[in-house]
Amino acid sequence: MGKADADGPGLPDLPPEWGRVVVPNDASALADEAEQVRRELRRRVAAQPRRWRPPAVPVLVLVVAVVATIAGLITVTWPRPGRYPGPAASTPDPAPGQLTGRGLPALDLVDAGQSPVPLRGLLPALVLLVDGCACPDRVAEAAAAAPDGVTVVTVAAGSPGAAPPGTDVRALADPAGGLRAFLHLPARPDTVTALLADREGRIVLVVPEVATIAEYHAELVRLAG
Repeated sequence: MGKADADGPGLPDLPPEWGRVVVPNDASALADEAEQVRRELRRRVAAQPRRWRPPAVPVLVLVVAVVATIAGLITVTWPRPGRYPGPAASTPDPAPGQLTGRGLPALDLVDAGQSPVPLRGLLPALVLLVDGCACPDRVAEAAAAAPDGVTVVTVAAGSPGAAPPGTDVRALADPAGGLRAFLHLPARPDTVTALLADREGRIVLVVPEVATIAEYHAELVRLAG
């Protein structure tokens, strides 16, 4: 049987609005009330909306590191067009017509005594490359057609050849092959290449393989102007 109410001895002062309070001798007598209270508390907790809690800072750092690593791997391994370029295309050699108007290179040729002779010091000039063929007839007709003031030059590969008798042809050599390399025209057997340059050093005409003097005669006459 429970003790007396709040007015009895030994109990603290309780709020009067609580009414009559009975304290049982056996705590198990309050089991039903305790279960009711627990159910009410669970109901209130379930009714409250759950709020998202941000993860701890170390977890965020780990997630960012993993994402950055994966993105780097994808960037490196993802196939891209042009990633493995094929062999570089070679630049085509300029055609003889494309050399017209370009400046003559500042090359030094050599005479019979192996003394250097600046090519640009002979302007205006008709240069005949005779490293593929001495062709004295071609040289002689060029010397006969050249007007006064125009130098006719023959250029051999190793040592200068002999100038045709009775002409003012300058016989020189280009051991380094610089002039052929500039023209991108290899020497061919039994052929002569003609190069005409004015007094300013500009290339007027290039004839890769001279067949007749008519191919450059008009330009040769104009060099004296």
